[in-house]
Amino acid sequence: MARGQKYKYNIETLDYEKVKSTFGQKLLKSLLVIAPAIVLGFVFQFVFSLWFISPSEAKLKQENKFLQTKLENQTESLNLMDEVLKNIEEKDNGIYRVIFNAQPFPSEYRKMGTGGAEDFEDLKGHELSEKLIENAKKIKALEKRLYAQSLSFDELKNLATEKENMLGAIPAIQPITNKDLTRIASGFGVRIDPHYHTQRMHQGLDFSAPTGTNVMATGNGVVEVVEKKIWGYGNSIVINHGYGYKTRYAHLNAFNVKKGQKVMRGQIIGYVGTTGKSTGPHLHYEVMKNKDRVNPIHFFHSDLTPEDFEKIIEMSNNVNQSFD
Repeated sequence: MARGQKYKYNIETLDYEKVKSTFGQKLLKSLLVIAPAIVLGFVFQFVFSLWFISPSEAKLKQENKFLQTKLENQTESLNLMDEVLKNIEEKDNGIYRVIFNAQPFPSEYRKMGTGGAEDFEDLKGHELSEKLIENAKKIKALEKRLYAQSLSFDELKNLATEKENMLGAIPAIQPITNKDLTRIASGFGVRIDPHYHTQRMHQGLDFSAPTGTNVMATGNGVVEVVEKKIWGYGNSIVINHGYGYKTRYAHLNAFNVKKGQKVMRGQIIGYVGTTGKSTGPHLHYEVMKNKDRVNPIHFFHSDLTPEDFEKIIEMSNNVNQSFD
């Protein structure tokens, strides 16, 4: 009798016969043997996954931690950039624009839209999506504010250039070098006319000086008039400085410039003489602002100390008779 073989007794034949198993019985028997092994395998896998990770999982975890750290660093950098830009914006409106007497940069330009949620669809569906979208919005906002600030700086640059041009153009020095301050013969105001001996408005300053003394442009500009007359101003030059300012240099002996020529402050434009309605060698100097003659004494601030300025004002007021 074969080991493991099952037999049953047949009462009809009075003999033992082999028991044959069906396919289903064989399959069930096999499953009863295999199933515990499969279950045990799953149990081992579950326990292993709880306590141990695969190399690929370890690498992914490491990369994820690295990305989280980088994202946190990015957030800190964006916050710092925001603070720095805010400081620049405050200085722009509170200092730079005040210096140039300019209006504050429009706040609506600094708050231009930064895009809607549809701009960040590609960042959704990830573990770090919320932080990524938050940083993306900050970057968008910073880009807009930086662009607005660049426009503001462009405007300030133009204002600075214009301010520099204006400061260079406005009369600011004496037309004759006057180290000892003894050459002002007559000041601005009502003076006695040397020819008619009547009181007349003297609309400039008279600087007494030897014939041939250098006469300088008191500000940058363009020579508008170069004329010769027998009477009146005699040989004279008018410089248009722009910004409403003009200056006149009269009774010259000779010219050193031509009409239409650009001149710079301190450039020699002519020489002292006694032409026209003049009683002696001197320079008659006038300053005009928007066609009105103003006292030139107030335009010597660039080459005089406060003490010298007080002295020259006193001298100009003490002279009662003009030279022309």
